[in-house]
Amino acid sequence: MARIADAIRGEVRKAVVGQDEVIELLLTSLLVGGHVLLEGVPGTAKTLLTQAFAAGLDLKFGRIQFTPDLMPGDVLGTNLFNFQTNGFVLTKGPIFTQLLLADEINRTPPKTQAALLQAMNERIVTIDGLDHDLGAEFMVVATQNPIEQQGTYPLPEAQLDRFLFKILIDHPDRAQELEIVRRHGHRSAMPKLAEFGLQPVVAAGALAEVRASVAQIRLTDALIEYIVDVIRATREHAALEVGASTRAANMLAAGSRAYAALQGRDFVIPDDIKTLAVPLMRHRVVLSPLAEIEGQSADRILREILDRTAAPR
Repeated sequence: MARIADAIRGEVRKAVVGQDEVIELLLTSLLVGGHVLLEGVPGTAKTLLTQAFAAGLDLKFGRIQFTPDLMPGDVLGTNLFNFQTNGFVLTKGPIFTQLLLADEINRTPPKTQAALLQAMNERIVTIDGLDHDLGAEFMVVATQNPIEQQGTYPLPEAQLDRFLFKILIDHPDRAQELEIVRRHGHRSAMPKLAEFGLQPVVAAGALAEVRASVAQIRLTDALIEYIVDVIRATREHAALEVGASTRAANMLAAGSRAYAALQGRDFVIPDDIKTLAVPLMRHRVVLSPLAEIEGQSADRILREILDRTAAPR
């Protein structure tokens, strides 16, 4: 597992400088069948990173640029009448892929955002009463811009809860930025993946075997109790109006198993849980009005909860 993960990291780094933590969380999400929300200002390589990730995994890549006039049928597809056969034929939408980049997902109205709910939760879409399977490999990586609010629609809590992680992408440090300019400072357009010579290192068909091995990673009862205690603490904290759900506890347990496997271990340690807890819960908790007025953040409160909750030794 660790060898495969290293190979994927190596391929992605051919195209992307830095963002090691983001790559690690993308891999973790993939191993447990989760979806990821990337939040960052324009120009932080969110699209390039996602494309490189798909290329390193030999996954079919699809992209939807979300806009205010996008309709559910533009995402899912529609049945069109074929006059030659005198019947309806399904024209599949871009959601019929393996790794879907939902670019600027918060720019489209809730009606179109809701078209993704069933696909993300069940990996099935229903069109005119018929179910269509998207496959076990289906994964959504959505992006949103945190600084532009005009013409955007905040994602509803039910949809946010479908994302395993919300990852905040920051600017690179100075050394990384120097390397980026050295590599790409001769052009203004985004580079094409073909220029980097990325090679798939894991076939899509092998993904099921890898996921099955992750399920065997050992998670002790003491660590399960720790996960539950952390989740329950979010419901009791005065600064949080809404805490994390039991679904979050299950996801934290599954994610910790995958993260441990990526580190080359067959058992989970408390640090695995602590590493994943903030990106896994920052979009699942709701600040109280007073906490918002005081300028507190979900990340700060979650780290406080992790510090206060005793971890097993």
